[in-house]
Amino acid sequence: MSSHHHHHHGGHHHHHHDAASGRIGWAFVINLCFTIIEFIGGILTNSTAIMADAIHDLGDSLALGSAWLLQKLGQKDANQSLTYGYRRLSLVAAFINAVVLVVGSIVILTIAIPRLWDPVMPHVQGMLWLAVLGMLVNGYAAYRLSAGKTLNERVMNWHLIEDVLGWAAVLVVSIVLMFVDLPILDPILSIAFTLFILVNVVRALGSTIKIFLQATPDPALYPAIEERLRALEPVADVHHLHIWSLDGEHHVCTAHLVLRSELTAAQQLALKQDVADQLKPFELAHTTIEFELPDELCRDAD
Repeated sequence: MSSHHHHHHGGHHHHHHDAASGRIGWAFVINLCFTIIEFIGGILTNSTAIMADAIHDLGDSLALGSAWLLQKLGQKDANQSLTYGYRRLSLVAAFINAVVLVVGSIVILTIAIPRLWDPVMPHVQGMLWLAVLGMLVNGYAAYRLSAGKTLNERVMNWHLIEDVLGWAAVLVVSIVLMFVDLPILDPILSIAFTLFILVNVVRALGSTIKIFLQATPDPALYPAIEERLRALEPVADVHHLHIWSLDGEHHVCTAHLVLRSELTAAQQLALKQDVADQLKPFELAHTTIEFELPDELCRDAD
């Protein structure tokens, strides 16, 4: 005897996704154009700090591009081979993005570290103007994405805010270099940026891998759901409780409830309704609950 419960918010959900898709698409186009300007600018100004930021922005552009594509694909309906649909593609995108940023960061470090011993004075006015442009472009893109609720948009928004701060640092260094002959500031800044990028990427990679491993999305969720199910009058025990996430925001829950006594069809229906009411606050995307009779052996091995 099992009950299957499934929430579906139709139109609202599609509208929400179209808006997210539009925001990400916009930010992608802006970022990609600017990244190209930046690489050219980095070469012309001979600044490793700008090259470091260009790598960071390239990572953002790739991430935004793949997020945009996946947001579109993610709306496709589930089918017999992908029974939960395409939601997990966003995790693949996050993973690819992390790899790109790690590789880019290593490239920048190999250029910047030798420059510590032999610093080259960058073209300071060029740096200054690129920094101002960088703050405006990334600031605008971050502002556009700040309305987003999806995990993808939140991650992207952080990337863009980091970029704004990065450009603020380039701005400060370029102003200092106008008055002081300290070319070593440029490689120092690029190394600082790159290490900052790496720390964040490793952190993001950690949470992506946890979702891949089907870890409980929030440590408080498991005991809270278990407690609510155990509190139901006809339920003697709860086991095989599994809670995991499709993409960081759509969660799935399955459980076996051992009943105290045999229930009539009407009592079972009432219990199913109680279970639905108890789980409602958690806004789960999919729930599957199985009832077991008091002396019945559980089919699933422990």
